[in-house]
Amino acid sequence: MSETPDPRTELDRSAMTRLQIVVIAVTVGLNALDGYDILSISFASPGIAAAWGVSPAALGIVLSMELIGMGIGSLLLGGIADRVGRRPTVLWCLLVMSIGMLMATTATDAVQLSLWRIVTGLGIGGMLSSINALAAEYSSRARRYFCIAVMSVGYPLGGVVGGFFASRLLAAYDWRSSFYLGAALTVLFIPLFYFVVPESVHWLARKQPRAALERINAIFARMGRTAIASLPSLESDARRQGVADIFSPRLMAVTVVLTAAYFLHTITFYFVLKWVPPIVARFGFNPASAGEVLTWASVGGTIGCAAFGFLTLKLDLKRLTLFALVLAGIFVAVFGRTPADLAIMAALVTVAGTFCSAAV
Repeated sequence: MSETPDPRTELDRSAMTRLQIVVIAVTVGLNALDGYDILSISFASPGIAAAWGVSPAALGIVLSMELIGMGIGSLLLGGIADRVGRRPTVLWCLLVMSIGMLMATTATDAVQLSLWRIVTGLGIGGMLSSINALAAEYSSRARRYFCIAVMSVGYPLGGVVGGFFASRLLAAYDWRSSFYLGAALTVLFIPLFYFVVPESVHWLARKQPRAALERINAIFARMGRTAIASLPSLESDARRQGVADIFSPRLMAVTVVLTAAYFLHTITFYFVLKWVPPIVARFGFNPASAGEVLTWASVGGTIGCAAFGFLTLKLDLKRLTLFALVLAGIFVAVFGRTPADLAIMAALVTVAGTFCSAAV
């Protein structure tokens, strides 16, 4: 065995192996799952409003519940993933999501549905923070922005593929079919992730839990890389690094600005994802048509994320993000003035989805 000072450097500097590409592909699928699970309530919302006689104000509260869970899950479970590892956190998040999606079908009123959407959101939030880390840590330095952008394609792609099937289920069955589909897809990902994706080498090298060296070498063997003789030496405080570090004096200003920008843009992003179907339904169109219009927002999002990913290889990331933010705001405002025409609404929401998803 040859000694490698730090296995993370090996991953950063070398060309990506088949296992690394597979891990990125799985994070795309997981992000697609998150995208559909979030949108499932949007696809179901016209049917829920009709079945229970829910007012737009009350429906807005129900639609926002998993976002509350996501916020809590991202903060708490993201910190837990730093302590116990990316892999077990993702597996637990998948279990929580599947329970939340399945139990949503048993709800008989808005309060029960809201509670189960919070549970689902907890899993989604923890999942999103964990797969972002996995995508970054399993990519090479030269391809990191690109891999993260490709992983982001999964989110709107889940809306496209899931929306295609959900719209057809809703045309034949009631609103619960949207959640049954999400629960089934979530359960299928549990064995796939368990058998395919190993723990993050970056996390193992940084935290150095029991048998870390053996686990890293087993991962390197799967990659066809040379085993390392020892783990890199770490200062005692390196093992204690966690989510609180983003509030250190060195990072505080960046944390505040990025958090504010992400928060404000996310309001716009989820306005599109949550309110397009109810808006279309209030124009007098059926729930299936409303779901199809929302699917076009995901089509635009898929295009935006893919294009953004390729552009990061050539252009400045900060300028690209500012460009996407400005155009997202413009086209969401234009969509707000659209007439009751399905073709026009679909076209405008596609463009809005393109820049909203790219900016995220």
